[in-house]
Amino acid sequence: MRGLGALDFVVIIAYLIGITLLGVYVGRRQRDSKDYFVADREIPWWAVMFSIVASETSALTFISVPGLAYMTNLGFLQIALGYLVGRIALAYTLLPRYYEGNLVTAYALLEQRFGLATRRFTSIVFMATRGMADSVRVFATAVPIAIILGPMLPQAAVMPVAVLVLGTLTVLYTIKGGMRAVVWTEIVQASVYLFGGIAAVVLVGMLVHGGWGAILPQAAAAGKLRAFKWYTGFDDANTFLAGVLGGAFLSMASHGADQLIVQRLLSARSLKSAQAAVIGSGVAVIIQFALFLVLGVGLWSFYGNRKFATPDAIFPTFIVEHMPHGLLGLLLAAILAATMSTHSGAINSLAAASTHDIYLPLTGRSADDPRTLRVGRWFALLWGIVLTGGALLFPQNQQTPVVVIALSIASFTYGGLLGGFFLAIFWRRAVQRDAILGMSVGIAAMSLIVFAKQISAAVPALAPDLASASKIAYPWYVLIGTDITMFVGILSSFTHRQESAARAESI
Repeated sequence: MRGLGALDFVVIIAYLIGITLLGVYVGRRQRDSKDYFVADREIPWWAVMFSIVASETSALTFISVPGLAYMTNLGFLQIALGYLVGRIALAYTLLPRYYEGNLVTAYALLEQRFGLATRRFTSIVFMATRGMADSVRVFATAVPIAIILGPMLPQAAVMPVAVLVLGTLTVLYTIKGGMRAVVWTEIVQASVYLFGGIAAVVLVGMLVHGGWGAILPQAAAAGKLRAFKWYTGFDDANTFLAGVLGGAFLSMASHGADQLIVQRLLSARSLKSAQAAVIGSGVAVIIQFALFLVLGVGLWSFYGNRKFATPDAIFPTFIVEHMPHGLLGLLLAAILAATMSTHSGAINSLAAASTHDIYLPLTGRSADDPRTLRVGRWFALLWGIVLTGGALLFPQNQQTPVVVIALSIASFTYGGLLGGFFLAIFWRRAVQRDAILGMSVGIAAMSLIVFAKQISAAVPALAPDLASASKIAYPWYVLIGTDITMFVGILSSFTHRQESAARAESI
């Protein structure tokens, strides 16, 4: 395994220094916590759009999606179509409600409708889920860095060093620059990793005899270019129904009930700008997924279906084995860019939820209080440490693609959260206890489904009862969780008298 050349080190170091200085510069004048967390709503729609795409991409797209195409086909595009459908629905349902109030977090909307306890409950659920999911993302990015550092460090120290380097650099500019730093650095980072992906596609075409003119017919004959599957069972993630319907609900939850993305939408200049940003991001994600899936098909042709230790090692192995020096450094910088963008956004959104949903209601302080800005930065530091620590604890010998693991973790609670928002908007009889009960049951039920295999192994007596649940594919998780949450919440609402219409109509 060859190491980095001098030119590679120059490219990587220049990127890391440049992106850190940019983040510090654009966020140098923070006036208050609103400015820190939603950039005083001054970000243009196109910048918000690229920020959303960069944030949801991380290393999962850059590393795992080519591995998915290498192992299967282009079926992952089906869920990308669902993402677009979900974002269009979100743009005209939840998003207008956020802009009717002067909100900093998504969960303040639930306080207006139900009460403070609901806001705290949903915010804590978000923080726990986002903490787990983004720890996985940091770990995913450390994989290629570890491959490079392998010859230089003892084996046991490789992954911890890679994780610590990533975590520390991202925390530095995120704490200083706030949401402005997050958005504008993400635009640069998105440009870097997209250029890196295009460069990899071109290089694969140059290395395979006959180029892409030979790769595509070979892949078509092997079924690698198949994008749609019409199977209607719930046990397959790569079907049209699971992708479009399940993906739509997953996207509505991730972009409408998850503070990570909602916070970016709240940074836009107006509701129309936010709608354009979220719908545009759906189109951009389809193009992006197509790029990295096609790259995976090219790697399949180049390697002749060679076996790898894990699917997530396929593209990083190609990078370190075949990229020319300079471009090798750029691709590693692109991988760093992908995760640093998501990592910085996660830190800022977790800090916003901690400050506005937990700290301010407990202390009674105003968001305009200068101390609130300082507290927000301390929360950002704390969450940076937590996410980095979580990545250090993630098992290294993982056979499941990391993108699937992260989406499964997110889907585990997304259904409950989205169901809570739907109860708030579409069911006037619901009160706070109905919402919390519905979300609690929904999340508990999804725990049994998502962790069915682990529970069956720990408690063999439950294995027969959980056998069917363990076969449900992850795109269905949010839809099922949303349905359970709404069913329980609606049922609970008939156990009490209907509340006055004033609060029910508040959103």
